[in-house]
Amino acid sequence: MGVGTSNFVIRWINFLTMLLAMAVIIFGVWMSTHHDSCRRSLTLPVLGLGAVIFAVSIIGFLGALKSNSILLWIYLVMLCIILVAILVFTVLAFIVTNNGSGHRVPGLRYKEYQLQDYSSWFLKQLNNTKNWNRLKSCLVKTDDCNNLPRKYKTLKQYKSATLTAIEAGCCRPPSECGYPAVNASYYDLSFHPISSNKDCKLYKNSRATKCYNCDSCKAGVAQYMKTEWRVLAIFNVILFVVLSMIYFVGCCARRNAARSHSKA
Repeated sequence: MGVGTSNFVIRWINFLTMLLAMAVIIFGVWMSTHHDSCRRSLTLPVLGLGAVIFAVSIIGFLGALKSNSILLWIYLVMLCIILVAILVFTVLAFIVTNNGSGHRVPGLRYKEYQLQDYSSWFLKQLNNTKNWNRLKSCLVKTDDCNNLPRKYKTLKQYKSATLTAIEAGCCRPPSECGYPAVNASYYDLSFHPISSNKDCKLYKNSRATKCYNCDSCKAGVAQYMKTEWRVLAIFNVILFVVLSMIYFVGCCARRNAARSHSKA
């Protein structure tokens, strides 16, 4: 690849990623002003991501602009570290999300999930009291459970609904408890549970309680995280391929810059 071509490609790619980094940083600043502590807790990771993207991009941009082999070498080292990190995270994501698929229940159009089906990493994170209390407070603030009566106005609609993993695990007692549903947000708890599952006694009709303390809720969150991580892992595979191509072009640009410098 020619000197002008490789430098041009690296220069414009990093100019675009600098704009992306600034957008990420602005988004992080906006999140820091949010009143919701759950969203605000993501501020530092978002700002950190934006800062890393900006730092790598500006080094690559300046290196290509000035044909500086030292800056391009630093850029390639940083890009290599990012590639290795993406590869490690992607492999771990596929390993961690390998277990857990849910169980079909007769008469229901959705699956129920059991915590013990998931990987030991998920179990460790979700059984940690501090972690779960933080997640639980965020779940209570969301409208997942509160919206059910608005989405399903009749008992017939509710029983034929396709609930999400979190709705199935956190907003209702497990089916094995045998509590009859009165509507989408209320169960008749006067019936003695037909199962020894501890979740049956933990479920309450209160909006602030529901089944947020249940293992079935933790399992629902684990399934949600598994789905999100799988999507992220697939995105990372695509990103890895794209960055590898950029890395190749960057190697050409650094080699050309080094040759130009030696001739000078």
